[in-house]
Amino acid sequence: MSDHIVSAYSDELDKLSSDIMRMGGIVETMIADSCRALSINDPVLAREVIARDPQVDVIEAEVEKQIVSLIARRQPMGHDLRMILSALKTSNELERIGDLSKNIAKRALRLDDFVSAEMRNAILRMSRPVARQLNEVLDAYASSNSALAKNVWSSDDDIDQHYNAVFREMVTYLIEDPRRISAGAHMLFIAKNLERIGDHCTNIAEFVYYQAVGEYLSTMERPKLDQV
Repeated sequence: MSDHIVSAYSDELDKLSSDIMRMGGIVETMIADSCRALSINDPVLAREVIARDPQVDVIEAEVEKQIVSLIARRQPMGHDLRMILSALKTSNELERIGDLSKNIAKRALRLDDFVSAEMRNAILRMSRPVARQLNEVLDAYASSNSALAKNVWSSDDDIDQHYNAVFREMVTYLIEDPRRISAGAHMLFIAKNLERIGDHCTNIAEFVYYQAVGEYLSTMERPKLDQV
């Protein structure tokens, strides 16, 4: 294989990774801004988050086209093939995270006056470890860091603990004041969306680990907290 072909192939792989990171960056802002919009009751920011979702879909479609072309033309093997498959699966997971962030923003627009500051703050507290988990797994992807990926994969029970705490807190608010039933239902759905984002982050961690070392983390027992 000539140096020119090798260089072109390397550039294509770099472009694929760059697009995944660009996609991840947009999704990171969507999580942060959707939860901020909820916490400070900012409908303008919530609508901005919703408007960003098509950008994620466009990048995902472009990534899929690149991958089909790479496999057809380059016939990758070994680590290169694992890297390409990891990019495909990661883009799918990031697209779902984008959808869940959009859903949070949509529900933030539907909250009524019975949502207390305490209810909003409970969601904001849960969003922080979720955002941190996504940031760490994107770092792991960018550096093909198997140790960091495994750390993210092993920390999912922390998100589950936050979800359980928020669930109990919201139920308490509903019992204390039945007028909060509609608001509380929206908040519980938002908390569940955050918990599902955490699950998608652990899925990405599995792909990154497989890309780096060629073994599956799913064969090991991952700590998983029972949910309420």
